[in-house]
Amino acid sequence: MNILEYENAQEIKFHGHGDFPFNIYLCSIPLDFSLVPAHWHNDTEIIYVKKGKGRITVELFPFEVSQGDIIVVLPGQLHSIQQISDYSMEYENIIFQLSMLMGTPDDVCTKEFFQPLMLGKVTFPNYYPAKSPQYPVLAGCLDAMDEICRDFSSGYQLAVKGQLFSFFYGLARSEKVPLRPQNHKSLERLKVILKHVEHRYQEKISIADAAKICGFSKSHFMKFFKQNMNISFTDYLNTYRLTIAARLLTSSEDTVSRIAAEIGFDNLSYFNRIFKEKYQCTPTQFRRQT
Repeated sequence: MNILEYENAQEIKFHGHGDFPFNIYLCSIPLDFSLVPAHWHNDTEIIYVKKGKGRITVELFPFEVSQGDIIVVLPGQLHSIQQISDYSMEYENIIFQLSMLMGTPDDVCTKEFFQPLMLGKVTFPNYYPAKSPQYPVLAGCLDAMDEICRDFSSGYQLAVKGQLFSFFYGLARSEKVPLRPQNHKSLERLKVILKHVEHRYQEKISIADAAKICGFSKSHFMKFFKQNMNISFTDYLNTYRLTIAARLLTSSEDTVSRIAAEIGFDNLSYFNRIFKEKYQCTPTQFRRQT
């Protein structure tokens, strides 16, 4: 299970069919999970906060969000979702591929907008609160998609695409955000190691292994990771594994020992101890409570 599968292993409110790569998931923090660790993917993601408060970080920049706020995560952008204090947050997670809106290479929308967006040559603000001038258009498109997809009436794909085009028209009217070249190399290195964790978290990953992947010495890597992520690499790796463990405890009937081994812990007592430190209960108690 990678982090995108984990993040989307929630109630599917609306879903695509066949070759229509568009999904809307209903998610809740901390009811479904306490956090979504930093990750990235090539899909576009829109997070539409319905209730409560939370923290969403995009490209290492944190946003404290509340009801009604919209966060747009463009392809390849590093992002995470966390609980704030004792607040809960319910949100729609809208995930789709930009390719569904692209035409031939000489299509003007593809050539002048979507292709540069996919290549990271164009970027726009990630955060749209209710007070932003673009908000009425963006929220209107998202609300319209909710209505369109309630019953999957014939031709709903056309209507969804129409709303997505209108949504991106709203984004295009935003002030373009200058790329931050000073952060680019750090972000790329982080993305490499975080993707490695996502794909290989079941295996033993030492600090020396992680440092080698980034081309750093062990001491430089530990400093680099802590400065950029505000957490040590070991703590991040354990948090990632425990997040997956929490999902597996509620979605499978595997034994605790099997789950521990599956996510990369060969010492069951150590797994039980750090799980209890994070969730204030044992894995067995966690499973009974959910």
